[in-house]
This record gives sequence, C-alpha cells and structure tokens, in this order.
Amino acid sequence: MSSSAAVASGGNRVRWADLPATVHTAVAEVLGSPVVHAVSQPGGFSPGSADRVETAAGTRAFVKAVSPAQNAVSPAMHAREAQIAALLPLAIPAPRLLGAREVADWQVLVLEDVPGRHPALPWRREELDLVVAALETLVAVATPCPVPGLPTARESLAAELPADALAHLDGDSLVHLDLRADNLLISGGRAVLLDWPHACSGPAWLDLLALLFEVDRLGGEDLAEEVLRTSALTRDVDPDVLTTVLAGFAVFFLTRAAEPDPPGLPTLRSFQRAQGEALQHWVARRRG
Repeated sequence: MSSSAAVASGGNRVRWADLPATVHTAVAEVLGSPVVHAVSQPGGFSPGSADRVETAAGTRAFVKAVSPAQNAVSPAMHAREAQIAALLPLAIPAPRLLGAREVADWQVLVLEDVPGRHPALPWRREELDLVVAALETLVAVATPCPVPGLPTARESLAAELPADALAHLDGDSLVHLDLRADNLLISGGRAVLLDWPHACSGPAWLDLLALLFEVDRLGGEDLAEEVLRTSALTRDVDPDVLTTVLAGFAVFFLTRAAEPDPPGLPTLRSFQRAQGEALQHWVARRRG
C-alpha cells in the first residue's frame, strides 16, 4: 500500500482480549455460544474493536465495540449504525445485524461475518466495476429510501458544505455517505457495503461520486472520469453539478483537516488533508 493510501485508515484499535468480560458475555448471548477465537481487523477510523470471531459452536460473526474512553462520539455512531442496519432491505449488499447490546458504557454490534477482502489500492477497474454494480443495486432497491427517519443529505451536510454544493443534494435514494475501500469488501464476485452510521437520503449519484474521491486521489484520475461519464448513476447528471459538489467536499475536507486531532483518531486529519488537496486538483482539472 502506498503512503498516500495508508492515511485512509487509522485509529488505535481495542483488541478482543482487552474488552470487558461483560462485553464478551453479551456477544456470547447474541451468538448462543462463547467466542473462542478472534482476529482484529485493520482499517477504518473507529478506535473501538473490530474483530472477526468464531464461537465454540463454530458460528462466525463480526463484532464491533466502543466506549467513550476511546472516543466520545463513537458509541452514538455505533448505536445509530445498529438502528440503520436492522432496517436495511435484504436485497442491499450489506452485512446483516445479528444483535446489538449496550453494556455499561460500551456499544456492541454483532454483524454477519462476510468473507472477503477490501479492494486493492490503488483501485483496479474490475473491483471498481463490482462496487458500481453494488451501488446500482442499492439505488434500484432503495429508491425511494426504505429506512424511515433518516436525515436528508442536505441536513447531514448542512454544517459541512458550502451552499452552492448543498443546493444539488436533493433526492430520495438511500445514501451510504461514507464509501471508501475500508468500508467495502470484495466477496464472492460482488461488493458488500459496510459501516452505515452516516446513512441518509439523497441523490442516487452521491455515493458513487464520493467513492471516486479515493480513486482519483490514489492516481486513478482517468478512471474516475471514465466512470463518471459511463455509469448509469452519473452519466446524465450535469457535469457542472458534479464539479460544484466536488468543490464543496474539498472545502469540507480542508476545513476539517485544520482542526485538532480527535481522541483516538491519530491519522484522520492527515487523511482529510490529503483528500481535500486531491479534490482541489480534480476540480481544477474539470474546470480547465
């Protein structure tokens, strides 16, 4: 992995063995058997645990747990993800929620363990095509948005994006709103969308555009533009609209990058700076 790709992940993971016994017990209650083997998973920005586990009965699952000691806002994000994951239609390529528990100040999620790996970085066309297909399925299955109570994209990003970008974010599709390679798995010839706490309703093209931030940043400038031109999700969208939204996200990332490091997330600001600068260059190319 290149150094520019490496800043897309980080956080000080809590290991399964370091979780309180009460968390272990809660997971065993969900799965019907105690965990006997756990493998911590790298990537992402959460400072909590992220483990593929196996129980004494042979059941496999993916377990996430976090408390305010790692990061003050992460437990609420886990709780929100549990609420959303429980309501996702089965046809959406996403892990199923097996159970969620609040144990003292720990938020615990037990999800289906999807065998697979994250897409390779820099992005490869064949794996990107699988993700585009997954996003097309998401739009087909989840328009109008089937998850009640979600904010709109405008509401979610109101304090983050300039007004000219926000003006283009109307839509009634379910939007993941946080797609990068570390939130995706390639599994059995398809892509699976992970980690849903930021979900909202918005334009059908927003997830694909946001995914292409990373494709472009890691050297896939031509590939990102080709996908925008050819995908059914974006090819009929006014190019000026896409450019305006790209410019808005550049502002968002660079503004956030100037803030102090949040607790437990030592690489987040570096990632945001790299992404914001890359988006500035992309916008400049598109504007000629």
